[in-house]
Amino acid sequence: MNRPVAILIAGPTASGKSALALDLAARFGGVLVNADSMQVYGDLRIITARPTESEEARVPHRLYGHVDAAESYSVGRWLVHAGRALDAVAQQGRLPIVVGGTGLYFKALTHGLTAIPPIPAAIRAAARARLTAHGAAALHAELARRDPVAAGRIRPADSVRIVRALEVMEATGRSLADWHRDGMRPIVDRDRAVSFFLDVPRDELYRRIDRRFDAMLAAGALDEVRALAARGLDPLLPAMKAHGVPWLRRHLAGELTLTQAAAEAKADTRHYAKRQATWFRHQLADWPWVAPAEAARRIIDRVCVGQGGQAV
Repeated sequence: MNRPVAILIAGPTASGKSALALDLAARFGGVLVNADSMQVYGDLRIITARPTESEEARVPHRLYGHVDAAESYSVGRWLVHAGRALDAVAQQGRLPIVVGGTGLYFKALTHGLTAIPPIPAAIRAAARARLTAHGAAALHAELARRDPVAAGRIRPADSVRIVRALEVMEATGRSLADWHRDGMRPIVDRDRAVSFFLDVPRDELYRRIDRRFDAMLAAGALDEVRALAARGLDPLLPAMKAHGVPWLRRHLAGELTLTQAAAEAKADTRHYAKRQATWFRHQLADWPWVAPAEAARRIIDRVCVGQGGQAV
């Protein structure tokens, strides 16, 4: 049996997937590839439970903290970046371990994107504001620089189509023409990968979520959110809505005590964990649900068999 082309580890927040992935990467000389839509933001290491600097020094990490909080990162952009990362890992002869809780990232990775994903509200609003401020001709000139194929098909006075093409380019990193032609194909053949959704009993998961948020506060999450708030970014940006950020911002504004903000943040995160599980159960129904320890055993067995019984 050949070694799997990738290990895919998904699960709800606080399920232990990052720790499992780190141990496996250390054991097999693997490279971790992030599939968490909040851990891409450089401003938010603590509040998103991104790997620590010491963890990043232990094994190679890709697609963590590489996006500024002022940007609205999309699944289309992630898929492009993930494809590049996985190609680089393959060229090194190493094992990629994709880990995270963003179900749409895993679905895009294994199924592709056959339709243009929804455009974030912040990007849409920004494009319309620029149209109002500068006019259709100026935006058409911008489109000609960024997407000459689309610009060649759109009249300079057609403001609706110009804005749409710019929105798609900004949100996905791809031309509207490319989306219309073929979308984005899957990057990982799931039949050649090992994939699991980590299943942790709900009561235990909720306890982990609560303990982790307390640990985040002790590690400096409030200062991290204070620094983010000081940037004066649009509150509709994804980074500004990361779990815990809105509630801690309200505390910093004097609207809530820290105890109240923490309680609300924990409740939001517990609700999110429940939604994650529901999404995976319906959208990726063929993924096995297993406890973290069982996932580790199965992955180790599968990789060792693929390597002739030898762990690297």
